[in-house]
Amino acid sequence: MFDTVLVANRGEIAVRVIRTLRELGVRSVAVFSDADEDARHVREADTAVRIGPAAASESYLSIDRLLAAAARTGAEAVHPGYGFLAENAAFARACADAGLVFIGPPAAAIELMGDKIRAKESVRAAGVPVVPGSSGSGLSDAELADAAGALGMPVLLKPSAGGGGKGMRLVRSESVLAEEIAAARREARSSFGDDTLLVERWVDRPRHIEIQVLADSFGNVVHLGERECSLQRRHQKVVEEAPSVLLDGATRAAMGEAAERAARSCGYAGAGTVEFIVPGRDPASYFFMEMNTRLQVEHPVTELVTGLDLVEWQLRVAAGERLPFAQDDITFTGHAVEARLCAEDPARDFLPSGGTVLALREADGAGVRTDSGLDEGTEVGSRYDPMLAKIIAHGPDRPTALRRLRAALAETVTLGVPTNAGFLRRLLAHPSVVAGDLDTGLVEREAAGLVDGAVPPEVYAAAAAVRQAGLAPVPAVAPGAGWVDPFSVPSGWRLGGEPLPVTHRLRIAGHEPVAHRMRPEDRFRVGPGRVTVTVDGVTHTFHRAGDWLGRDGDSWHVQDHDPVEAALRGAAAGAGAGSLTAPMPGTVTVVKVAVGDEVTAGQSLLVVEAMKMEHVISAPVAGTVSELDVTPGSTVAMDQVLAVVTPAPTAAVGAVGAAAATDLIDPGDTAATGPGGIGTTHSASTTSAATSAVPEEGS
Repeated sequence: MFDTVLVANRGEIAVRVIRTLRELGVRSVAVFSDADEDARHVREADTAVRIGPAAASESYLSIDRLLAAAARTGAEAVHPGYGFLAENAAFARACADAGLVFIGPPAAAIELMGDKIRAKESVRAAGVPVVPGSSGSGLSDAELADAAGALGMPVLLKPSAGGGGKGMRLVRSESVLAEEIAAARREARSSFGDDTLLVERWVDRPRHIEIQVLADSFGNVVHLGERECSLQRRHQKVVEEAPSVLLDGATRAAMGEAAERAARSCGYAGAGTVEFIVPGRDPASYFFMEMNTRLQVEHPVTELVTGLDLVEWQLRVAAGERLPFAQDDITFTGHAVEARLCAEDPARDFLPSGGTVLALREADGAGVRTDSGLDEGTEVGSRYDPMLAKIIAHGPDRPTALRRLRAALAETVTLGVPTNAGFLRRLLAHPSVVAGDLDTGLVEREAAGLVDGAVPPEVYAAAAAVRQAGLAPVPAVAPGAGWVDPFSVPSGWRLGGEPLPVTHRLRIAGHEPVAHRMRPEDRFRVGPGRVTVTVDGVTHTFHRAGDWLGRDGDSWHVQDHDPVEAALRGAAAGAGAGSLTAPMPGTVTVVKVAVGDEVTAGQSLLVVEAMKMEHVISAPVAGTVSELDVTPGSTVAMDQVLAVVTPAPTAAVGAVGAAAATDLIDPGDTAATGPGGIGTTHSASTTSAATSAVPEEGS
């Protein structure tokens, strides 16, 4: 076994690999960019080396800097994790040339299987069925279009050089084929440095099932069963499980043997995955899609049902050991399910999110495992992949594993960074998921119903309770010890009458502001990191950090609402109704217009890339591009103005004054609509404007 291994990756996979190295007594070396100086993987490793600035191209993707770090620390081997250079044949060769062991398959196997076109030809020759599609490499746009026409719509465009759903496009109409080919090439070039594409027939309502293989350098190959990966969104896996409820014993054995043949066809060694597309109505008709020549994100579910540590066996095979078990020695116990926790906001169409992790709680307990790269204080930006952690549950059967995973997601807290935890919990409770009736389009079809759009009233009650508890009496000259001037207490107390409720004006982005009344008899408790409120006789408990509240995997950023400021902001927005802003922090990759161009409503003007995903920015109205503040390569912040379209006369937005006035007066606020109107509200205030709290008057 090696003495020192460099982990050429970051985040949760780096932490995961370091854990096994520690268990084996192997010294670990972490690498980090400037963005990750304080990251968890850096602190957990025995040694850490800075390899460059935040840009991945100058740090995690720099072969020279990684090799230099290995030389400085005396590493004998390099574990690439997944992503970045994990499937880069040039990196594997460079490691060998530098006298380092690459913990992965031979460079020739990476190269062959990394080219999806050559991979299909290779496994077809080995007797493995493949998806019908284009043949030949380096096809032009016209040749791709011809191949798509021959296959018939719908078709799937795929980058030849990569995986993970990056650059994949499902095309259902020939009218948009040219545009989709161009977009797929851009994303493939950005993600993999290679824009070669292929086109395949789309299998309707397919299931995505993959087989884990393990091979040594002596020709021994075994498979470790299958993983069901059909729950996907935008071709990205969301939830994975082992085993699949679709396969019977005979089909499982046949697919396992096909995966072994695929591995042998390229001289594979180490852990790898052979992916198949399977018609849900005919599981026996499976087709090879691709082989991932690395550890998979979803490898924990296989580990939990087999009892094997795949990272350990990667290390042992790379160190020259022979597999000590044959296929008949592999046993499977129970069921495991994994959910990917990502920095994205389901309520905003799953746009990438970011921020600082203010409060963190990671699930554990019976049958639950969390693989994570997070810590409190972690800064989540837009430069790297949005996946933050993986929550995995194991049980004696599938219902138990699903139940444990739903509970684990409810326990997961990442306040400060919006995530998909609540969405995942609801997805796992969907009747089709519970029944095992899956396909790769299920998540897209059901996503709208799984996004919790409305804000529960108890969220505002909890936010108001936090503010109420934070209100302090105004200092007063006390005639006697312990005496407090009742007029200085922000409780709604008044002379000769019952105490009045105190109104807290609150807002959550994307929702209408709310005026929540805290009555003297309302029950609440605010403690460190928690707040409990009783609403309509039901008690609710939330995690809290700053202005953030969380419960059952969902989180809300509740801020104070100033109606005057909001009105001014709304008026300004109305005046520039054609402004295009960045929906998330990222990089502008495409600019399709120039100042002075005439555009139509909905026309694509810009493309912003964040966390390896493209987002098209379209014209909100028809008009003329009057401002353009970015160029390709510009780094932008969330809500930054990118361009302005001056509306054509017929597209002008009217009634700005009326819209602004609506925000000024909350019709549910009697303090604002009573006899004194807005003036009465301000004159009755007993707290500073920063608290947005006023006692009500008028009834």
